[in-house]
Formats: sequence, structure tokens, C-alpha cells
Amino acid sequence: MKEIINSSKAPAPIGPYSQAVKAGNTLYVSGQIPIDQSTGKLIEGTIEEETDQVMKNLQFILEEAGLSFERILKCSIFVSSMNDFARINEIYGKYFNDNPPARETVEVSGLPKGVNVEISCIATFQ
Repeated sequence: MKEIINSSKAPAPIGPYSQAVKAGNTLYVSGQIPIDQSTGKLIEGTIEEETDQVMKNLQFILEEAGLSFERILKCSIFVSSMNDFARINEIYGKYFNDNPPARETVEVSGLPKGVNVEISCIATFQ
């Protein structure tokens, strides 16, 4: 059985998908891009500002499900340029104090709305 998780603090999906789906003891969080839900606008600043907004959006969804970053098992990071890798890593790392999750980072030719970074994750309730 699956349960749909949506947070009013995170951006509404821009397509036919849910912000997150809980199945058993696992939460699958859809890729988040740097949209500020309070304004509905894309963050079009530095890659650090974009990454921070993406991480906040993930946090809002995790919190709606009753979880935190400590429960994340794996993240997938999609970037428009690997030249931004170190700067993204710097912001991303601030959200994981100990025992960071497994992860891959992939450069892609394009992301929704022309953003530079998108991150999804898988978390556990156990």
C-alpha cells in the first residue's frame, strides 16, 4: 500500500507526480528544484542559493512525513554542470551532520525550468 505525502511548504509538482510516496517503511521523495513555495518563483541566484533552496524543499517534505535528513538512505543529484560540483557539495554537506547517505551526482543536458540542480532522495521510517 502506498501513501502520498505532500507539503504545502514545498513547491507543488509541475507534472503528474507526487512530492513523495510512502511505501512500507520507505519514503521516496521526487526531485526538487529551487522554487521558493512562498513566492512561487525560481531562485535564480548562485548555485549555492539554488542548492540551499532545493535542500529546504526536501526538508519540508521530509518533515511532513515525520522524518529528518538523518533518515535519508540515498540521494540523487542532477546538475547542469559538474563545474558546480564542489559548490553544491559545500551546501549539501551542511544538511548532514554524521553518517551521510549514499549518493550519486550526474551531469545532465537539461533540467526542469532550466535550473542548475535537482535532488531526490529515499528515506526510511525505521
